[in-house]
Amino acid sequence: MTPITDVEGRRLTLTNLDKVLYPATGTTKGEVLHYYAATAAAPLLAHLDDRPVSFLRYPDGPEGQRFFTKNPPPGTPDWVRTARVQRHEGENSRQVVVQDLASLVWAANLVVEFHTPQWRADAPRMADRLVFDLDPGAPATVVECCAVGLWLRERLAADGLSAYGKTSGSKGLHLLVPLEPAPSDEVSAYAKGLALEAQNALPELVVHRMTRALRPGKVFVDFSQNAAAKTTATPYTLRARAEPTVSAPVTWEEIEGCGAPGELVFLAGDMAARLERYGDLLGPLFDADLARPLPG
Repeated sequence: MTPITDVEGRRLTLTNLDKVLYPATGTTKGEVLHYYAATAAAPLLAHLDDRPVSFLRYPDGPEGQRFFTKNPPPGTPDWVRTARVQRHEGENSRQVVVQDLASLVWAANLVVEFHTPQWRADAPRMADRLVFDLDPGAPATVVECCAVGLWLRERLAADGLSAYGKTSGSKGLHLLVPLEPAPSDEVSAYAKGLALEAQNALPELVVHRMTRALRPGKVFVDFSQNAAAKTTATPYTLRARAEPTVSAPVTWEEIEGCGAPGELVFLAGDMAARLERYGDLLGPLFDADLARPLPG
């Protein structure tokens, strides 16, 4: 029998709850839904609030088919909010906005990673945060990403900006910076400039271009996710990796002290204790008093 549950007055049909999605840990779909509904719901919903969401779907687990979608999936309930999004000049589409627990559980039942832009649906293409995706090229690891992240923190501070970190949930590190809303193209240009500065200051460690041949042993400072059309893994989302890794907020002390890649890997089962200890380490992103204008 397919379970039907009530979430905040919405009837949801949940499927294949005993299906193992992460064979490495034996994590089932039911456990994934429990993580989203019981552990991550409050902070994740805050970061999803009013942001059009893109889904990386992996219904048969990370080793199965994976596909990225921005359109509302077939069968999306009429009570799930959508927002109009301009993807190309003169072309409007709609995307899901996960605004409440029922929408979150409905989306999680599809088995997805959550990805969101740096702008909100009520102010499209006006970024209220800046992001750097620090992506290591083997044999570099997140340890090298941390070194680059520390350099960027100091450089951003020189411009009056505060940075906060989270793991990508994959191999790297993300830095997020609260901003007074600014056009995405201006934020992208500023971020590109800092990526180039990082490369010039740390030429043995940093590359600011995506070209694969340039990346072995270095950290790619990806500034491109500040573009209006791009998205970044939302804080607290699970990732389609071998284990149920989380894109988890981390402290600067953890970044400074990272000496091995495994020290910054967090699984779904780790997050309840971290939230109890720290709360949402990315909470400052919502503090209007900490948002600063884009330099220049």
